[in-house]
Amino acid sequence: MKDCSKVALLYPAEISEVVDKISAEWDLQQELVMIELPEGESQKSAEVLIEIWNTLSAHNFTRRDWIIGIGGGATTDLAGFAAASWLRGVNWASVPTTVAGMVDAAIGGKTGINIPAGKNLVGAFHSPQIVFVDPNFLETLPIDELRSGLAEIIKCGFIADEEILKIFEADSQKLLQWHSPQLLEVIQRSIQVKADVVSADLKEASLREILNYGHTLGHAIEAVEEFTWRHGDAVSVGMVFAAELALQVGFCDQKFVDRHRAILSSVALPISYKKSVLPELIERMGRDKKVRNGQLRFVLLENVEKIKRLEGASEADLTIAYEKISI
Repeated sequence: MKDCSKVALLYPAEISEVVDKISAEWDLQQELVMIELPEGESQKSAEVLIEIWNTLSAHNFTRRDWIIGIGGGATTDLAGFAAASWLRGVNWASVPTTVAGMVDAAIGGKTGINIPAGKNLVGAFHSPQIVFVDPNFLETLPIDELRSGLAEIIKCGFIADEEILKIFEADSQKLLQWHSPQLLEVIQRSIQVKADVVSADLKEASLREILNYGHTLGHAIEAVEEFTWRHGDAVSVGMVFAAELALQVGFCDQKFVDRHRAILSSVALPISYKKSVLPELIERMGRDKKVRNGQLRFVLLENVEKIKRLEGASEADLTIAYEKISI
């Protein structure tokens, strides 16, 4: 970053005071371009991206300059895509301030925005040069945001690290305390899971798909809810659905499904969704990036750390599995 003359800081307006404080502490010598963003998923839009491009243009941003995204997963997704698309790629740094951002969105180089047709359908692989994770950011995080981020951690436990699940089962309430050693440990473990998977398969040729566990239905729920649901809440429901679907097609047993429900419920994450919207959810899942030749594809589990893939799930199996989670 020493060779650049300008740094653009992208951040949601609600953390502007935090950004002012840390930018002063960093004592950057470059010209700072402060770009405030809307809250949550609403910032991941073409309209906001165009505003960013126009601001970069107005400040004569060059390929040697840097973009820094400070905020949750939506912010780092957007900042990364702005960096990927400006002048065909500039350096960027990710500073996640939420649990979900720390363990998922900020790591791995997936960047993008949403469009009305679905979530993350427009994007690029563009890895940050720096990822700065500071758990002290979690001190001011609303409890519902912290809780939602735990879904991505639980996902990492199911797909690759059973010790994470055991920590939840031992005392789940400790995971809702931002300063607890237990939360710090599961964050570190989840970062390691993501880093290991991404280093082996950056562009999602095969292995990286396991990180989408629970996301097929989860992304569909987010789209149906017009991105007003928290990502982790939607993924939580998606994981229970994936477990029920795995049970329905004979991949796993009831005990494994029950373990999903117990762990997610222990931190008050949602495990059900409204019954009436299944046709719309199926239509939305049909736009998922994992679809091949018109066939829905799901990442499922036989047991902890035992991945299975289901291609061409029948509507009958989807319906039966969904009935188990619908209200």
